[in-house]
Parts: sequence; structure tokens; C-alpha cells
Amino acid sequence: MSSQQLEVLIMGQSYLLKCPEGGEAQLQAAVQKVDAAMCKIRDAGKIKARERIAVLAALNLAFEPASAKPADHTQAAWDDQADPEGKMRQLLNRLDQVLGDDGRLL
Repeated sequence: MSSQQLEVLIMGQSYLLKCPEGGEAQLQAAVQKVDAAMCKIRDAGKIKARERIAVLAALNLAFEPASAKPADHTQAAWDDQADPEGKMRQLLNRLDQVLGDDGRLL
């Protein structure tokens, strides 16, 4: 399967991305989702650094509640869905620990 390069804009910055043939629409949808998430964080005005905005946007997108039930049906999976704010706080605390002197995300 061959691939092509596709130029996209995310938060006003141009990126040249590899894209498998036939995957243009899927990549564009993902780019629009990332761009919207990053612009929303930027427009809130609390965070200015592009990389921090990207990390928060990635977390927000990765943590979006799934519309389906968890595949393994374990109690832990249900508990995570029951308290998404708590899970997000845990993730942010972990990131703050890793960032150390570089500063806090929020």
C-alpha cells in the first residue's frame, strides 16, 4: 500500500503528514478534532505554550468517554467511567510529577 504526504493546519501551524492512500478523509477528521481541542484550550487563555496545549488536548481526546461498554467489563473499567474527573485529576497529577521543575499543566 502506498502513502502520500498531506499538508494540514493545526492551531495555525502547517504540518506535512504521511497518509496512506484512501485515508485522507480519516486523517482530515483527526486533524480537525485535534485542532478544535487545541484551539479551545488556547482560547481559554490559561496556557500559552504550544506543547502544553498539545499535551492537554491529547489527554482530553484520549479520555473522551466511549459510547460503548468497556470490552473487559471489569469493575475497574466501570469505576473509571463513573468518575472521569477523578481519573483526569490523576492523569494531570502524574504529568505534573513527570514535568517537575518545568511547571504544572494547570
